[in-house]
Amino acid sequence: MGRLAGKVALVTGAARGIGEAIARAFVDECAIVILSDIRDAEGQAAAQSMGPNASYSHLDVRVEMAWKRVIVQILLDHGRLDVLVNNAGVTGLEDGMRLHDPEHASLDDWHAVHRTNLDGVFLGCRQAIRAMREHGSGSIINVSSRSGLVGIPAAAAYASSKAAVRNHTKTVALYCAEQGLAIRCNSIHPAAILTPMWEPMLGRGPERETNMRACVQDTPMRRFGTPEEVAALAVLLASDEAAYMTGTELNIDGGILAGSAATPT
Repeated sequence: MGRLAGKVALVTGAARGIGEAIARAFVDECAIVILSDIRDAEGQAAAQSMGPNASYSHLDVRVEMAWKRVIVQILLDHGRLDVLVNNAGVTGLEDGMRLHDPEHASLDDWHAVHRTNLDGVFLGCRQAIRAMREHGSGSIINVSSRSGLVGIPAAAAYASSKAAVRNHTKTVALYCAEQGLAIRCNSIHPAAILTPMWEPMLGRGPERETNMRACVQDTPMRRFGTPEEVAALAVLLASDEAAYMTGTELNIDGGILAGSAATPT
């Protein structure tokens, strides 16, 4: 039996990257997993590749009615929801390099990032609490970022949204405990994880390797992390092994928040 046997999980932003890796790891641990995204073709292909315990459902996390529709369908199909992973997120740079610093970012771009990264998490947490309340237990996992712990001058909206996700995670954890519910809420804070989100910044030409090295030059381990390494933390938080963990933040950053690695002379 896998570590998540018998659990029903919904993973947002699961068509690729960290979300896909989390969904795949959950299936490997014997969970029933519903992948969701707005990239329908990629999401359906990912779910099909994971076998009969995985399915796909379109979900725009910015839309409240979309959340209600997906949760109702999960309860109709499976009778319960045990795990929600709020992974869907954007940097604001997906359609090309735009100005996202505090001086030049447009209000529309600011709102667009927060609608996905923060409003989506708020709506997901709210619907998950209501769905999990009947059984009185569950695990909500919010994917924040290292950028939610430190300032990012060139990505003000992204950093702000991820900081808010970190704080809202703790609020949800306290609220559920106050309600006498064994619904846990924790956050994961990845740093440089090599996913499609990085592609606009890395490029595809001869400069790619140079850009990759530059992106991790301040990381003590001097490499990108992998989606599978993030997924391993999600499995832990989803499992009963983490039954006493709530309001916790787990950093996966190659040591960057620990400080600078001293190089012996």
